[in-house]
Amino acid sequence: MLFSISFFQWVLLVQSVEPFVYDVNFAGAVGDGENDDTEAFKNAWNVICSSHTPLGIFRVPYGQKFLVQPLTFNGECRPKNITIQIDGILIAPSDPSSWKCNDANCNNWITFQHFDGLIIQGSGSLHGQGQKWWQMGCMQNKVGFAILDSKNVHISGLTSVDSRKWHISIERSSSVHASNLNIKAPEDSPNTDGIRIQHSTNVTISSSTIKTGDDCIGIGDGSKYININRILCGPGHGISIGSLGENGRRETVEYVTVRRARFYATENGVRIKTWQGGHGYARHIRLEHISFSRVIKPIIIDQYSCPPYQHCKNYSTAVEVSNILYNDLRGTTSGEIAVELSCSESVPCKNIRMKDIQLDYGIN
Repeated sequence: MLFSISFFQWVLLVQSVEPFVYDVNFAGAVGDGENDDTEAFKNAWNVICSSHTPLGIFRVPYGQKFLVQPLTFNGECRPKNITIQIDGILIAPSDPSSWKCNDANCNNWITFQHFDGLIIQGSGSLHGQGQKWWQMGCMQNKVGFAILDSKNVHISGLTSVDSRKWHISIERSSSVHASNLNIKAPEDSPNTDGIRIQHSTNVTISSSTIKTGDDCIGIGDGSKYININRILCGPGHGISIGSLGENGRRETVEYVTVRRARFYATENGVRIKTWQGGHGYARHIRLEHISFSRVIKPIIIDQYSCPPYQHCKNYSTAVEVSNILYNDLRGTTSGEIAVELSCSESVPCKNIRMKDIQLDYGIN
């Protein structure tokens, strides 16, 4: 006799199952911010990952500080629904010479990979302690928090402070939803993008505050169906699509929506940036209901990106920029040029529409 249940019955069944909860303290974590708790975190994850239950909760408790070296959480586990509950504080080693990493994800501090169904949530924070790394130059920096090769991931509630490089990186993933995040780093911290998206589909970022030294959100090659809603951005470089097409590469971004974003004292507002000599496209982009306060350049399309302090020739190829809608953008600019459209002579911008744009020069 065959037995079958509907999807909704399955959801109710999963919700009725008692989850297996494992606290990192159970695995020997000290939580004083000075002793290295990396091995305790690894051991706690191994317990969760090998448990015979459909639901697992990996818990980092409130009121403690955990010093951890680079960690990789691999989603190839027995439980198919895992929650990472971070209510405490995670601290990275402050001295670059003490960074211990031997695996393939050495460029990331905390990595989540190969998940299908993951919740990362809590009231806790991740402190990258990037100050000494910034002094070494951007090429030495490490990504703070990476989601790789995963799908059906939900991130909410967390705070990320002073990452060495990008705070959150989403790569080769789909159906990723991030909300109620607080991301911050000094205005002069190099390459500390809030969230960087690459080679990913169906990504939603909402109701978050991002104050960094680089892009609040950067949308790179291979990204499509990206939804950004209710973001407070500033200081920083704004929300950027690109750079695309560097060194002649073919790179693409499409179906991006930014709505109800607020920019305060940023270098740029909404920017589309491509390299000369590149190939590919940035298309089907909607930028709506956005406010600016003291933003130097609120609206930018630049198809002439070139390395700093170099004279670049005018190439006959370019990344095509088309089907861009700007609707209901208003506020103040602290720069003399509020709207800059630098379109290629050989591959010009197409179907750029602007509606209800009101930008005033001022400092309010």
